[in-house]
Amino acid sequence: MKDHPSNLERTSMKRLIAFYTILYKEIHRFVRIWPQTLLPSAVTTSLYFLIFGKLIGGRIGEMNGFQYMDYIVPGIILMSVITNAYGNVVASFYSSKFQRNIEEMLIAPVPGWMMLAGYVGGGVARGLAVGGVVMGIAAIFTSLRIEHPAVVILVFLLTAILFSLAGFLNALFANSFDDISIIPNFVLTPLVYLGGVFYSVDLLPEPWKIISLGNPILYMISAFRYGFLGVTDVSIERALLIIVGFIMVLLGWSLWLLKRGTGLKN
Repeated sequence: MKDHPSNLERTSMKRLIAFYTILYKEIHRFVRIWPQTLLPSAVTTSLYFLIFGKLIGGRIGEMNGFQYMDYIVPGIILMSVITNAYGNVVASFYSSKFQRNIEEMLIAPVPGWMMLAGYVGGGVARGLAVGGVVMGIAAIFTSLRIEHPAVVILVFLLTAILFSLAGFLNALFANSFDDISIIPNFVLTPLVYLGGVFYSVDLLPEPWKIISLGNPILYMISAFRYGFLGVTDVSIERALLIIVGFIMVLLGWSLWLLKRGTGLKN
């Protein structure tokens, strides 16, 4: 005679169903509107390679021993991962708040960490999907090479997780649709462009070189570039430690705010 599942097993099954439901909803959301979520990154990336790679890159020549177009590939790929992972979560979660769909999850027996995992999983999925599209386009324009595949995959995932969490926090504090555009436009975009996507930090004079080292995105792009080309502006160990450290801080902050109901029960 088959034993009935225990209370713990039933609870675990319910939580897994909740997680898969949120994750499926998030993935289905950006796949369904792929002309708005995937296609723009493909077009933008092609323009980056045409303008910065073909037109300007030929005048710049080599950077750190590589053709300029090859050098900027890792930064452009990771830039698309950052913006899409962040944008997916902040837009989706705030929309749920605005439409009051979030109230259904709050009264359901779904712990906050499971809800967070579902939304972050959706952001990671979109970040990886767009990153894959951009990588495919990069392979057309450049001789794409990967020196350290494990580092590429690790930084890919960690960066997507980090900015999915950041998008979740932005959505928690947002009280209007204007609030979800302030951080991406006035904080995230400048940090990304000043994070070494199109240049090596070694080219900067003092004190700008030291100031740039305070930009956390610099460490992500440098680590990702190390995975592709084997060169980096900063220590790879230090870069990974900083990325993981930021993830732990944002994760703990998100769980604490969810426990308090900040931005949800107002």
